[in-house]
Amino acid sequence: MTATVLASAPASGVRLLTISRPERRNALDRATYALLGASLAEADRDASVAAIVLTGAGNCFTSGNDIADFRTDDTQDAEAPTEPAAAVSSPGLSFLRDLVGVSKPVIAAVEGFAVGIGTTLLLHCDLAYAGQGARFRLPFVRLGLCPEGSSTYLLPLLAGQKLASELLLIGDEFPARVAAQAGIVNAVTEDGQSLETAIEKAARIAALSPEAVLATKKLLRRGYATAISETLEEEARHFHALRRSEAAQQAFRAFLSR
Repeated sequence: MTATVLASAPASGVRLLTISRPERRNALDRATYALLGASLAEADRDASVAAIVLTGAGNCFTSGNDIADFRTDDTQDAEAPTEPAAAVSSPGLSFLRDLVGVSKPVIAAVEGFAVGIGTTLLLHCDLAYAGQGARFRLPFVRLGLCPEGSSTYLLPLLAGQKLASELLLIGDEFPARVAAQAGIVNAVTEDGQSLETAIEKAARIAALSPEAVLATKKLLRRGYATAISETLEEEARHFHALRRSEAAQQAFRAFLSR
């Protein structure tokens, strides 16, 4: 089986993780989520790694969840429950928990598309850079779903309530400059230069005191950790209730029939 997450060491102390399903625009299926989470955890444990860079192969970050994973023909799932499930578990949610729990700095390099969780995961990266041609989209409501990844908490905090509402409720595609305005990425680079920038930042971090870096990341997130965790779980309960609705299933079928 071809690995869908490739690990390499582009600089001393830097682990590069590349999502590699270019034939699917790096869509995240169950196997890729599991491998990505395991790769993050392994890098976090490795004493030789000081910073982690995350990117996508083929000039595309990720087109988000593999919609085929969401489609179900089980008729008992066709109607959404009246209340969100008390607890949920999914590959995507497990990956997000893993990402939130990484103690070392994670730096993202975005080219091409960053759709759905491809955008919301950036909210949990410590730094992120995007090529000027990158395109972002949060199409959850259009698919009959609600946002995930604690984005309903973090995006208003970073972008302001009005811009966050526009991006999450309407779900239009937006360019890298708007992603920077919204605080989703730190800066916009020339096309094809985001990875070089991310690795350079990671190498600079790797040259610093590991203890100081770890303590600083922990302290930076201390005030938000509980709210992020609680929102992540609450969003997931609503998300997976809505996923079984007829509106969402119709949206999935329409997407897959294109």
